[in-house]
Amino acid sequence: MSLNLQSNDFELFGLTPGFAVDRAALDARWKALQREAHPDRFSTSDAQAQRQAMQWSVRINEAYQRLKNPLKRASYLCELHGIPIGAEDNTAMPAAFLMQQMQWREELEEARTVEDLEHMLEEVVTVRRDMLAALAQTADVEKDHAALARQVRALMFVERFASDVEQRLDQQGQ
Repeated sequence: MSLNLQSNDFELFGLTPGFAVDRAALDARWKALQREAHPDRFSTSDAQAQRQAMQWSVRINEAYQRLKNPLKRASYLCELHGIPIGAEDNTAMPAAFLMQQMQWREELEEARTVEDLEHMLEEVVTVRRDMLAALAQTADVEKDHAALARQVRALMFVERFASDVEQRLDQQGQ
């Protein structure tokens, strides 16, 4: 196998490191890599080759999951540039953002109908789309990875809230 274990995810997939990723090219490269490293291709090989194929299959899948998800991809870009996200211990956010989060939480608590929840989800999806566009600008145009890390942490809050709204919608539908 001609793959290099030291390659970062972008190198592994033959991509220029950046937030913008051609999803069709990513998917095609993932399929090609999986064909090359699939453990079934090594079923008649020795144990070491089989183990290496399994490791590569796992490595390829992990990289693919990181690169196809915009939030994970942005986090990974920050890490590649020496700026860990540190979401567990760095939750500092602008006051306006925190007020918005508190308002959304109150509205979620007060929401009684599916329509209320769907309206909230629409708003969150719009905010998420705008935040993703800002991530692309910060990562690929400004190349400001410290700012990108702050934006990723903020988007993590929004993603968590969207998940909570979707969970409530699922509960309402039961």
